[in-house]
Amino acid sequence: MTGRLMLLDTASLYFRAYFGVPDSVRAPDGTPVNAVRGLLDFIDRLVRDHRPGHLVACMDADWRPHWRVELIPSYKAHRVAEEQTAAPDVEEVPDTLSPQVPVIEAVLDALGIARVGVAGYEADDVIGTYTARATGPVDIVTGDRDLYQLVDDARGVRVLYPIKGVGSLQLTDEAVLREKYGVDGRGYADLALLRGDPSDGLPGVAGIGEKTAAKLLAEFGDLDGILAAVDDPGAKLTPSQRKRLTEARPYLAVAPKVVRVADDVPLPEVGTALPRAPRDPEALAGLTSRWGLGGSLERLLATLAS
Repeated sequence: MTGRLMLLDTASLYFRAYFGVPDSVRAPDGTPVNAVRGLLDFIDRLVRDHRPGHLVACMDADWRPHWRVELIPSYKAHRVAEEQTAAPDVEEVPDTLSPQVPVIEAVLDALGIARVGVAGYEADDVIGTYTARATGPVDIVTGDRDLYQLVDDARGVRVLYPIKGVGSLQLTDEAVLREKYGVDGRGYADLALLRGDPSDGLPGVAGIGEKTAAKLLAEFGDLDGILAAVDDPGAKLTPSQRKRLTEARPYLAVAPKVVRVADDVPLPEVGTALPRAPRDPEALAGLTSRWGLGGSLERLLATLAS
């Protein structure tokens, strides 16, 4: 793999497209296609601005893996629309977004943009594994700050975080993380699990907010260093911090595996090179006609061809 690798947290981006593009953007039959066209516009702008040599649309084959839920049952529990026993739980998704996801997948496939999801894993884990295997620079495009843990200046790994649409991106490197959170990429996962994250159902340690977590990490290095300090009577911990961290030990024993993205996902063998022309022009023409993809798709095709 030569050139810059761009990894899309696809669900994060099409959710943003859905809420950022009016639902008056519709197919000829009146079906909303705002997420489809918004995502195509995202990809067009990203390719034009950053010129990756390789591009992978990473997917959630399982948005709430059982192995994470076994460790922390509250993990994403508030977002479950329907529990399943033999399949991933159904996520609560807006009614007019769900039907657009298969269209997005079909368009990406017809374009020839690599689309990778692996059973039992989230898109974050696919991204983590591609990043671990990469031999060149990596751009991770996501609206999920959890992936800040992968930022690594030495390896050229950064996160492109959409602030407003995709035209305004925060290029997140270690300097940005230190300024905003007081940690580098490796420290971000420990910061996140200590402070907790209500959006993911992670309780964190009671009484330990973001600033306190950053101070503890600055003092003791990492989670293991903090736990060693709890057992050291001479360590500089307040009585309340020592008490809260002691009470949280069962959570802290399992939280790292839940919060840290996997880097050993069995990825399929797929071509990741950015396509110059559609893989299946006939299928793409049918999708364009059926869903009225118009200018969004035309612009992306022109960008890919250039």
